[in-house]
Amino acid sequence: MAVKVYIPTTLRIFTNQRSEINLDGDTVGQIIETLADEYPEIKKALYDDDKKTLRSFINIFLGDDNIKNLDGYQTPVKDGDEIMLIPAIAGGSPLESILGEVKGEKLSNDEIMRYSRHLLLKEVGIKGQKKLKAAKVLIVGLGGLGAPLAQYLAAAGVGTIGLIDYDEVEESNLQRQVIHGTRDIGRPKVASAKDSIKQINPLVKVETYNMPLNAENAVDLIGKYDVVADASDNYQTRYLVNDTCVLLGKPDVFGAMYQFEGQATVYYAKEGPCYRCLYPAPPPKGLVPSCAMGGVVGVLPGIIGTIQANEVIKLIVGGGEPLVGRLWMFDAWHMRLKDLKICKDPNCPVCGENPTITEVEDYDYDGFCGVAQEQDEEEPVEGIEAKELKRRLDNGEKITIIDVREPHERAIVRFLDAKAIPIGQLGRRQDELDPNVDTVFVCKEGKRSILAVNTLREEGYKGPMYNLKDGINAWAREVDPSMPEY
Repeated sequence: MAVKVYIPTTLRIFTNQRSEINLDGDTVGQIIETLADEYPEIKKALYDDDKKTLRSFINIFLGDDNIKNLDGYQTPVKDGDEIMLIPAIAGGSPLESILGEVKGEKLSNDEIMRYSRHLLLKEVGIKGQKKLKAAKVLIVGLGGLGAPLAQYLAAAGVGTIGLIDYDEVEESNLQRQVIHGTRDIGRPKVASAKDSIKQINPLVKVETYNMPLNAENAVDLIGKYDVVADASDNYQTRYLVNDTCVLLGKPDVFGAMYQFEGQATVYYAKEGPCYRCLYPAPPPKGLVPSCAMGGVVGVLPGIIGTIQANEVIKLIVGGGEPLVGRLWMFDAWHMRLKDLKICKDPNCPVCGENPTITEVEDYDYDGFCGVAQEQDEEEPVEGIEAKELKRRLDNGEKITIIDVREPHERAIVRFLDAKAIPIGQLGRRQDELDPNVDTVFVCKEGKRSILAVNTLREEGYKGPMYNLKDGINAWAREVDPSMPEY
């Protein structure tokens, strides 16, 4: 039976960039096994071990249903069915306002004029606008998702907006982080965003936190707000926000994106599943690249961030159908939209029937997400500085340089006479390397090159291997200023 399998962007490095593959089989398990047989490199992404145990950060949907809620791998398929692999990057019923009744708030004549288009909507009206004015929303992260979130929530009249981020504005941010401008380069993102919000709506109170969110401050910070909008870009923060919201009874309005694909949902344990229900564990460190490594089309965070803002507004006003128990999946390049049903996991360690996570202060988020994995579980990857590599090359030493970037990225800037082998091909092409010669792996900023070294170690390659520290961008800064950074 011919079944169409949709491959997400993050896994396409293992399928020669194919996004749709037609495969034959009678069950979901047979289809996935056939996929792994045809594309052996994808096994390391799909399975935890040789027993073909699916990794916790990947969900498989048959149509609109997670196979966890069907018969798992034994779920039968029929001709024309569609299977989607949903890794972590991705009909409800109306909910009452999370604020309940709001008393004492009044709208001035100026506010009535400013928000008149809301007031004309019977679903919002005076009562809903007063709730927006009384509401407090914390936005975690002021990058691509946080930018439209902050702008539209400010324009909507949310009374207090908290902004937490500890990065500074960089030139490469401006392609999508539209809350910042060229003059803001080098400024803290929270300061730049606050200025923009005040330009949009001076009536909004803005609280800024130029610091990372961590297990020590999360409960105090999140406890001050009614809703959290998660616009972060790392797994430690996503799990931390989720767990804190569950323990405090707050909704977590979630968004994620990569290249052309985005996800949005509302994790609200009082009404449905949380993030851990869908993704019990994160992907192994380095397997799923960030937007800084893989890129993102500039308009995508605007779309996903605006969806998040819409969900925040619905939760505050009440009466709408938020994305609780639903995962909104969007593919901007192929213009596809999926609305998938997700369910609460009774065994979830934080919102399940017998929770084991009861205090975020006692939980090791860095260890859980593999931040310390390289030191604890893997032999450290030896790096080489850009200037040291230049010195050795100038001395005529024989060194093999492998560029693990994809072809379209190598077109941005080529690195010396490096041999091109994308990460997804390293396992089957290791015989092209000389184990008697030092091999240096290069990528944009020295992260994928570490993954490349570990990939070859797992495949049994014994030759000396190094990663170029901080990648090609470091070479451009320290060795060859004529090369562009990107």
